[in-house]
Amino acid sequence: MPREHHRPVPFTDAEFAAIQGGEDPAVVNRVAHETAHALLHRVRTDPDPEVVERLVTYTDTNGIDALAELWARVSPHTLPGALWRIYLVRALILQDPTEISYLFERGTAAIATIDEAVAGAERPTGPSEIVTLADQILRGVFTGDFAVALDRGAAFCRLVAAGAAEVADAAESSSEERATVLTTRALRLTDLARELAAAAALWRRDSLD
Repeated sequence: MPREHHRPVPFTDAEFAAIQGGEDPAVVNRVAHETAHALLHRVRTDPDPEVVERLVTYTDTNGIDALAELWARVSPHTLPGALWRIYLVRALILQDPTEISYLFERGTAAIATIDEAVAGAERPTGPSEIVTLADQILRGVFTGDFAVALDRGAAFCRLVAAGAAEVADAAESSSEERATVLTTRALRLTDLARELAAAAALWRRDSLD
């Protein structure tokens, strides 16, 4: 039986790209780095299962914008930038697991790469399995190999991007609006995958500030 989960607070395509704010950029950058490093160090030093679970499901009840205020406006090649993007991946999945699992399946059929194995989703991948994958990736940030968690997120994004591009091409003649939405999503997911992969490489070199 699929597990129950809280319905996340929806976010728009504009919020997917960035959440704007008016604070001093230097203050935003300092707070982002301090909170990200303190959180990750504390949890990875003592990964209490209850604490980890609360962190994994934090945005289910608090919304994605709560973390965006902390981490969304710093470079993707930083620890807070990487954490933000992993939370964003989970929020994207939970917003519409049926649609995302469909795009994921289309993507795995469209491209012959190791991304399916790296992402590590159960097969076949329906809505329940894609939600489980979202939790596994985020939980891995706190309890497993941090770089592997980022790589899994990147692989997931590449597959969904490929699926979105496939469906966009098929929908172009019947629904130009849907094709445009899916094409935009594919481009953003491709960027997100690139950013997560770069952050994983930096972490392995002990250079993810």
